Amino acid sequence: MDIVVKGRKTEVPERFRKHVAEKLNLEKIQKLDGKVISLDVEVSKEPNPRQADRSDRVEITLRSRGPVIRAEAAASDPYAALDLAAEKLDARLRKQHDKRFSRRGARRISAAEVPDHVPGVATLNGSGAGFVQEEREAVPTKKIGSLEVQGDGPLVVREKTHVAAPMTLDQALYEMELVGHDFYLFIDSETKEPSVVYRRHAYDYGVIHLSTDTMVTEANSPEAGGTLGG
Repeated sequence: MDIVVKGRKTEVPERFRKHVAEKLNLEKIQKLDGKVISLDVEVSKEPNPRQADRSDRVEITLRSRGPVIRAEAAASDPYAALDLAAEKLDARLRKQHDKRFSRRGARRISAAEVPDHVPGVATLNGSGAGFVQEEREAVPTKKIGSLEVQGDGPLVVREKTHVAAPMTLDQALYEMELVGHDFYLFIDSETKEPSVVYRRHAYDYGVIHLSTDTMVTEANSPEAGGTLGG
């Protein structure tokens, strides 16, 4: 593997190329990442005199079979910028190397050790069945509206009951516009079933009708469940 040094809108002197080869030790890099494919060094220069202290920028790109690693730095001359970028590259390579090593070296823990390493996990009783500690079961239960909630549950539950006379679809649209809402729940005077009219786009409206399915009602009733269970 060779180091490719190129300049972006600037010439790269031969002396600097030799310095790059000395600074970026390929043998050392391959020890940290043995799957390196290419190593590119790009040098660029900022012509703005106000940024003279950061006029030279060096970007190092290391490509391997793993993730691409980049390190860049700017300084008053390309040699100082290269030194800074090389230090960043070395630090990132070591971090990546340590992460791979720790993954390989991590041992598997036994089932008995799981509660010590994973907080909040259920433990096993003598017969091998799972159980939750008593304090975890003692979650306070409260009633909010018509809901029975364990723990914090919903923060806000509002429950309202309205007395409504059956009305036509036209009248429901008028009532919706009157109250300024995007939907309106009403009892359809023709079907005597609950319906919802709602605003779609511009002056288009939609309507949803609910009808009672006797088969579904019977299937969900306690009597039906008792019959199946018996």
